[in-house]
Amino acid sequence: MSYLVLARKWRPRRFSELVGQLHVVRALSNALESGRVHHAFLFTGTRGVGKTTIARIFAKSLNCEQGTSAEPCGVCNACRDIDAGRYVDLLEIDAASHTGVDNVRDLIDNAQYMPARGRTKVYLIDEVHMLSKPAFNALLKTLEEPPEHVKFLLATTDPDKLPVTVLSRCLQFNLKRLDVEQIEGQIARILEAEGIASDPASRRLLAKAADGSLRDGLSLLDQAIAYGGGALDETAVREMLGSVDRHRIDVLLAALAQANGEGLMNEVAALAELSPDFSAVLDELAATLHRVQLLQLVPTLAGIDAEPSLSELAGALEPELVQLWYRMALDGRVEIPLAPSARTGFEMVLLRMLAFRPAAAPAIGAGSSDSAGRASPPASRSAAPVATDSTRPVSRQTYPVGASASAEANGRGDASSDPPPPTAAVRQAPHSVAETAAPSSLAESSRAPAGSASAGLLSDNESWLALLARLELRGPSRELAAHSVFGGYEDGTLSLALGPGLAHLGDDALVQRLAEALAPWLGQLPRIRLSEGPEAGAETLHQRALKTRSDRQQQAERTFLSDTTVQHLIQRYGAQVQPDSIHPVEDN
Repeated sequence: MSYLVLARKWRPRRFSELVGQLHVVRALSNALESGRVHHAFLFTGTRGVGKTTIARIFAKSLNCEQGTSAEPCGVCNACRDIDAGRYVDLLEIDAASHTGVDNVRDLIDNAQYMPARGRTKVYLIDEVHMLSKPAFNALLKTLEEPPEHVKFLLATTDPDKLPVTVLSRCLQFNLKRLDVEQIEGQIARILEAEGIASDPASRRLLAKAADGSLRDGLSLLDQAIAYGGGALDETAVREMLGSVDRHRIDVLLAALAQANGEGLMNEVAALAELSPDFSAVLDELAATLHRVQLLQLVPTLAGIDAEPSLSELAGALEPELVQLWYRMALDGRVEIPLAPSARTGFEMVLLRMLAFRPAAAPAIGAGSSDSAGRASPPASRSAAPVATDSTRPVSRQTYPVGASASAEANGRGDASSDPPPPTAAVRQAPHSVAETAAPSSLAESSRAPAGSASAGLLSDNESWLALLARLELRGPSRELAAHSVFGGYEDGTLSLALGPGLAHLGDDALVQRLAEALAPWLGQLPRIRLSEGPEAGAETLHQRALKTRSDRQQQAERTFLSDTTVQHLIQRYGAQVQPDSIHPVEDN
């Protein structure tokens, strides 16, 4: 006797049997009951969520011998033939294998004839995005104005590939991915009806592995039943899926939290004996970290898994560290296929988690000290939050950037880009760095009264450019600073000059932002006085950046043209160099 797979045996035959997609069922049911049925429908969504199933039920509702309604009888000849796939007036077309314009022309010619048996001739075109452009063009007119006895039901997993001319002619319904609870509930109902023993853990594993597709879940269920010899249990399902016990994930995280490298590698060795899918293990690791972060930051959220092991991890780990490990787990999924072996790639992800921690962030609004004992300026109210994604090696000293950061920022190629702000952590390989500390003169000026140390800080245009490199400015306010020439700073008044044609940068809001950014460094909120026409020979930050970029470009061209290989190609083969194709390495 032939066996019918569960996905076909338990395919819904009425709208009431569908799992999820209530928003689509409601719209179609109302249309059928009211008689306001559109001539073209487009069902979109990922695989296995019910696109073609809904289309077939809709076709039954239109042609049921008991009359058009949202609940076809299911027992008349038309309903039974549609369920069996032999109804002559339901034409199912696989666009993936019938992509040409000739196939569509045959469809259009056939559409002119009245239905052979039912009231409505229904064309169900699956994976409609696979049709060629000429085929779409041939279909458009009929799709817009089909005969009264014709309905088009289109289904696709990739609606973005459909021409807008097709989309505009259809009522579009987006079918949602099913959640784990919906798939698990359907699996439980099917197993109960089939008389197959199972446990909740095994059903949950299959529902998660289905990844939002009920059809995939039922295919996995068929496989699990065969693997388990007619019954389901957690151990057998885990072996089949290549997943690992949740307890092992908790052990891995506990070893990481304790910085226990030996214990971590021992657990990896024990995992390797089970021949798991290491990418799936990283998925489980990321999912566990997600639950830990919810316990830390949103403990009142309903439905959070608050097992003792997770609660213990939530209390032992810093929230920033959980975020960092989560990101490393996601990145590791991409790296594993590129590693010498899956186990090696997995081990390197865990070792990376073991090696790095977020850099400690100073208190916002208060001065902090770096390793050299120098104080950094307090954060102004416009300052951005301290970065939390920079890292430092465990048990290693971090290195402050110090005054050299300003010189580097002054030489950047784009004056409109933003240099690292005083309170932002800066990433540097192979060692990461701690908070950027201001030079002592700047730190002293933040505590000095106006007119003393502050006046000494801003004494000429060079000191103005050096200070700009440390300001947290974005967008137009950054442009105002980059195009300004220093005119003087005395008694809390800062005089700046703008070049011709730049008066629009003197907007009051931009001037206010610039003053707020300067306040932590000058010890007070300065009054800014703008004028036009910079002094002869004065240089703005924007001009300096352009000059630096030009110098780097010229140096790159000289280096390239003097290369012996390039000279050989020119002299021997008559090669020609396109100057505009040469760029400094750091610009690529």
